[in-house]
Amino acid sequence: MSALAPALQSYFTERLIGQRGASQNTIAAYCLTFRLLLGFASERTGKPPCELDISELDARLIAAFLDHLERKRGNSLATRNNRLAAIHSLFSYLALQHPEHAETIQRVLAIPHKRTERNLVTYLTEPEVGGCPDRRGISSGDPSRF
Repeated sequence: MSALAPALQSYFTERLIGQRGASQNTIAAYCLTFRLLLGFASERTGKPPCELDISELDARLIAAFLDHLERKRGNSLATRNNRLAAIHSLFSYLALQHPEHAETIQRVLAIPHKRTERNLVTYLTEPEVGGCPDRRGISSGDPSRF
């Protein structure tokens, strides 16, 4: 058995549950992420998931996995970024547990999230805002404006 399998198990039991007190939803989402990742890596390498090693989950494979999520599985950028956050969390844990894989881990941690558009949440309509006093200058530090 490689170092990845016991490290992944201790990540869930020690880090997510023990240290972070992660919710059941977070644990389920992270579990799905790693199930998908290990399945993808297994197809790419021809090895069963239990034989995959940390060094095989390199930045190139992780980037291909993230691309696969977007293009083949039709995941949104937000979902892709959530999967990457789970991967980053695991690799941050691995950095402490397996310093011999520091180069691989550092490259995976350097994979950036993709920018997503944020919806503007508005609580007032334009006519409702029209009657508001001019708020310019409030942040200028002039206490008389309050």
